[in-house]
Amino acid sequence: MVVTKTHCYYCFDVLVAHFEGRRPCEPEFENEQYPLFVTWNIIQEDGSHRLRGCIGNFDALPLHSGLKEYALTSSLRDRRFSPMKERELPNISCGVSLLTDFEDGKDYLDWEIGTHGIWIEFRADSGSRRSATYLPEVAAEQGNLPSRSIIIAVKLIHVLGWTKLEAIDSLLRKGGHTGKITDKLRKSIQLTRYQSSKTAVTYSDYVQWKGSKPHRVDTGYSEQYAN
Repeated sequence: MVVTKTHCYYCFDVLVAHFEGRRPCEPEFENEQYPLFVTWNIIQEDGSHRLRGCIGNFDALPLHSGLKEYALTSSLRDRRFSPMKERELPNISCGVSLLTDFEDGKDYLDWEIGTHGIWIEFRADSGSRRSATYLPEVAAEQGNLPSRSIIIAVKLIHVLGWTKLEAIDSLLRKGGHTGKITDKLRKSIQLTRYQSSKTAVTYSDYVQWKGSKPHRVDTGYSEQYAN
């Protein structure tokens, strides 16, 4: 399945409905199951984007309930940021990533920068099992996942000019390894590679889309999160 702007419009409507105390619109897409991430960015005056929230799940979720849940979780419950406020919406964009094509890598270098996201599992210094991941597109770090705890963009690897080896070593650090990184440790990594389909829309895009929908009065209330 290819992600569409309608997925992003729905996430925006879920968040706006939360602020307005109403139910969101009904999803206008199939309720297929995918691992997914929802990303919110602040659009700055120079046109660049700054992360405002990004949380998702590597388990396959029904898109209707999964996007509804993570639209709110990523905007209101990302522990790196304060909960998003309604006044921020005009400068916000929303992106949805659907993860696909999960494959076991033959070794820690069996992936391509700019094509694959990678998820590694390894033993930390303490002996505990740790994991970390790089998403293909999402320019973010994420510490809010149970067991899959680090998110950084593969796009960032291009910016930094990293080799795959440097990216793997950085990912080991992000995953909690503090000791010496050896060839033995690298070769012990279990690597899974994957791809993603992503798109994003701005708040003004959402407002235009919402204005084209038939008017509907709804007195229900959205799910609430405590600060």
